[in-house]
Amino acid sequence: MARRVRDEHARYARPSKHGSRPRTKQRPEHADAMTGLVVGVDRGRYTLVLDDGGPDEREILAMKARELSRTRAVVGDRVDVVGDTSGDEGTLARIVRITERTSVLRRTADDTDPYERIVVANADQLVVVTALAQPEPRTGMIDRCVVAAYDAGMDVLLCLTKADLASPDELRDLYTPLGVEVVVTRRDAPDAVESVRERLLGRTSVLVGHSGVGKSTLINALVPDAHRATGVVNDVTGRGRHTSTSAVALRLPVADGTTGRVHDGWVIDTPGVRSFGLAHVEAGHLLAAFEDLDEVAARCPRGCTHLADAPDCALDEWAADAPDEATRATRTARLTSFRRLLASRTATV
Repeated sequence: MARRVRDEHARYARPSKHGSRPRTKQRPEHADAMTGLVVGVDRGRYTLVLDDGGPDEREILAMKARELSRTRAVVGDRVDVVGDTSGDEGTLARIVRITERTSVLRRTADDTDPYERIVVANADQLVVVTALAQPEPRTGMIDRCVVAAYDAGMDVLLCLTKADLASPDELRDLYTPLGVEVVVTRRDAPDAVESVRERLLGRTSVLVGHSGVGKSTLINALVPDAHRATGVVNDVTGRGRHTSTSAVALRLPVADGTTGRVHDGWVIDTPGVRSFGLAHVEAGHLLAAFEDLDEVAARCPRGCTHLADAPDCALDEWAADAPDEATRATRTARLTSFRRLLASRTATV
């Protein structure tokens, strides 16, 4: 009798919500997914551009699929989306894949923090924006940005603003030996921004800098429709106020003389930063960014730090044995600059 009651209960009991089918790690292929560019992130919602530069280009809003809950998507990512990709008001698509990244710019809170923060993905150029005065330039910060960019395999452009207040010569001399291109702007010459634009054409560039250095002002000059908020520098602390609160990718418009303004590249504005930790950067990766020095360093004794106090470092011999005085000066300047970067990575400055 008891057995029959159990059998009847089994017939009419509500089935388990988890089902009885075995779990599988297989995911849908989503062969019909469309690829979009992440241009903004806000509280779990992602603004994407689909068909970038094509006849059906449009912006849509999306969220991550459940299987990507532990994977972070950032501005600059190329992602595959499914669902309602019309871009109509009130619609929400679903991100199902993050495509392979060509570069990842990272930073940590400090040099001991093991947690890496991804700044942007797939950018090919880092633009370090630094004021020559108000606030005063901080070479340590510039050095760290250069290290992070080279570690990510990105080119570096140093943009020196407010040249109407101070000379750019000293900073230019510090960074040109490292292969860093330098461009200068000034507030009393609005056309100077065009020299910056020329170096951004056809590229995806991310702008980084302290608050108050003129980064948002530069963005507004490059992208008139951006309307990025600008701040002022505190007269007491010499620091600027944060005006950008999140990274955002903006089209770089250029005049072609025929159709007016057309799109030729992306600029990614980022919030002002006060620190750029390099806990994620290995010294060997930094050396690899300098092919000539890396080749010479292969002759160094095992365990050589390549710093100025390293005994029998082959880099010293390389600089001293230059064929002429001019080459010796060039090599010495490059080696000195490289060691400054290396020292900033190993927290000895």
